[in-house]
Amino acid sequence: MCGIAGEVNFKREIDRNVMNEMSRMLTPRGPDADGIMESDCVCLVHRRLIVIDPENGKQPMTEGGYTLVYNGELYNTEEIRAELAERGVRFFGHSDTEVVLKAYIEFGEKCVEMFNGIFAFAVWNSKTRTLFMARDRIGVKPLFYALTDGGIVFASEIKALLCHHEIKPVITKEGAAQIMLIGPARTVGDGVFRDIRDLPAAYCGVFSDSGLQIKPYWKLTAHPHTETFDETVHHLRELIFDAVKRQLVSDVGICTFLSGGLDSSVISAIAAHEFEKEGKVLDTYSIDYRDNHKNFKASSFQPDEDAPYVVEMAQFLKTRHHDIVLETPALADALEDAVYARDLPGMADVDSSLYLFCREIKKDFSVAVSGECADEIFGGYPWYHRPEVLNYDGFPWATSVPERGALMKEPLSGKEAEDFVRKSYNKCLSCVSYLDGESAEDHRMREMFVMNLQYFMATLLDRKDRMSMAHGLEVRVPFCDYRLVEYAYNIPTEFKNYRGREKGLVRKAMEGVLPEHVLWRKKSPYPKTHDPNYLKLLSGRLREAMKKDDCRVLDIVNADALREMLDTDGASFTKNWYGQLMTAPQIFAYFLQIDAWLKKYNVIVEE
Repeated sequence: MCGIAGEVNFKREIDRNVMNEMSRMLTPRGPDADGIMESDCVCLVHRRLIVIDPENGKQPMTEGGYTLVYNGELYNTEEIRAELAERGVRFFGHSDTEVVLKAYIEFGEKCVEMFNGIFAFAVWNSKTRTLFMARDRIGVKPLFYALTDGGIVFASEIKALLCHHEIKPVITKEGAAQIMLIGPARTVGDGVFRDIRDLPAAYCGVFSDSGLQIKPYWKLTAHPHTETFDETVHHLRELIFDAVKRQLVSDVGICTFLSGGLDSSVISAIAAHEFEKEGKVLDTYSIDYRDNHKNFKASSFQPDEDAPYVVEMAQFLKTRHHDIVLETPALADALEDAVYARDLPGMADVDSSLYLFCREIKKDFSVAVSGECADEIFGGYPWYHRPEVLNYDGFPWATSVPERGALMKEPLSGKEAEDFVRKSYNKCLSCVSYLDGESAEDHRMREMFVMNLQYFMATLLDRKDRMSMAHGLEVRVPFCDYRLVEYAYNIPTEFKNYRGREKGLVRKAMEGVLPEHVLWRKKSPYPKTHDPNYLKLLSGRLREAMKKDDCRVLDIVNADALREMLDTDGASFTKNWYGQLMTAPQIFAYFLQIDAWLKKYNVIVEE
C-alpha cells in the first residue's frame, strides 16, 4: 500500500514546496520510497510501502505520455496481465502497478471494471491534459480531493490536502452537525471540512480545463437468486476460499488477525492451510487488555470472552501466535494519535486500540489479513435481527440522534436533528436496487445491506486503513471482495439466517474448516476494555480539558449538557452513540477526540 497526492492547475504554477510537504505528510503510508513527477500544469507524488516487485513497481510510473500514482493491490493481476499480453502488451516486471497503468492505456476508464482489488489511483494523460481518478468498488482505499482556482488537488489523506494554501481547515454548521449527528460516520462524498470532498466508493472521475466530472462505474443490482440452498453453500465456500487465497500473495511476510470469532478464524484457517502446503508457519495476532478477564461481565451482546477461543484456534491451526495486551492509560493516551491518523474524530478507543495493535504488528510484518465486513454483508449485527431496530426510520446503529442534537452547542430539537440525518439516510436509500414482488422483509434487508455498505462498513474501513497505514502496515480484507458483496446482496434472508443464526450460511459453508463450537459460536464484537477505571480516567481528562483556556470541544458541544453527562457518569445519555461499542466511556473519549482534533488542525468553526 502507499500514499498518493497530486495537483493539476491550468492557471498558475504549482508550488513544489507544497507538494513536498504533502508527500512528507503521507510518509507513514509509504515509508520505503518516494517519487515525484512534474510537468507544466501537473505534479504527482507517491509514497511507497514495498510489498510486491521492489525494483519494477516504482512510482510515479510513466509510459507513452501517461503517468500513474497508485495506492492499492489487485487480486486478479495475473488474469489481466494475460489478457493484455494476448493484445501484444509487453511487461518489464510483475508489479500490479504496471498492470494498472497498461490496462488504463489499453482500455481507458473501462479498466476499473476489470479490477478486483482495493485501490485509489490517478492517471495524468499529457496528450489530452486530463486527470483520471478512480476508487475501488467497496471503498477500502481512500481518495480525497478539493477544487481550487483553476485546478484540483487530491491525496490519500485529509492532512495532506490541508498543506495546500487554498484549502483551509474550516467546518461549517453542517460540518459540525456531521461530527455530532452522523459521526464517526460521514455522509457519502463528504470530507467534513468545507472545501474537501471524498471520491465515493465505486466512482471514477475526469478533471480537465472544463472542470471535474465524476460518475459511478459499479452498483449493486437486484436479481433473482436461482441457486438451491446447497448450491449456495457450495458457491459461497468457493468464493470465500478464492478471495482469501488471492490476498495471500506478497513478496514480503504476511500474517493474520485472530480474535477467536468466526470471520478471523475462517481467514486464519485458510491461510494456515496454504502456508502449511509451502512448509511455512502462519503468524497470528490478537488484541486484549490488561486484567480484562477479571472485569468481564457477560451480556446478550457479548456472551463470552475471546481469549479462550484465541488460544484454542491458535493451537488448532498450529500458528505462531502473538497476544498483544494493552494497558488502560495507553488506550486513552493514544486517542489523539488515532485522531491524527484518521484526520477526524473517530470510534474513540475502538480506533486507538487498533492504532496500538497495528504498531506492534508492524515491528514484524508489513502485510496482515483481517476478517472485517462479513457482518455487514451476511447479516451479523443485531439490527438485522431485532424488528424494532431493523425497521427504525434511520440508521439503526445510531438511534440516539435526538439525544445527540441536544448535546450540540446550539441544541437542536429532536425533529431538527432527525431531519438533518434523514437527508443522508434518504440519499442512501435512493441507491437501493429492489426486486419486483419480493417480500417486505427482503425489501428492508436490501436497504439494510446498502446502509451498512455505505455507512457502517465504510466507517470501519476508514478505521482499518488509517490506523494500520499510520504505521505502514497494509491490512487486506477478503470479505470485501466485490464478488462476495455482489453475491451476498441477492442471497435470500432465510438462507443467510440458516438455523436461525446470524451468518448461519457462512457457518454452514465453512463446515470442516473450524471446530464445531467455534464455527457456531455466537458473534462477539471487536474487543474493548472492561476496566471500570477507564470511565473514571476519561471523565477526569474531559473535566480537565473543559477547564483549560485552550478548550475547543465546547466550540461544538453544549457545556451544560456535557457537564450533566459527566456528573451522571454518562447515565444522562441513555443510548449508545454508534453501534454497541460506543457507550459512556467511548462517548467521553469521542469528545476528547473532538477537542484534540479542533486543536491539532486549528479548525475554524463558522458561526
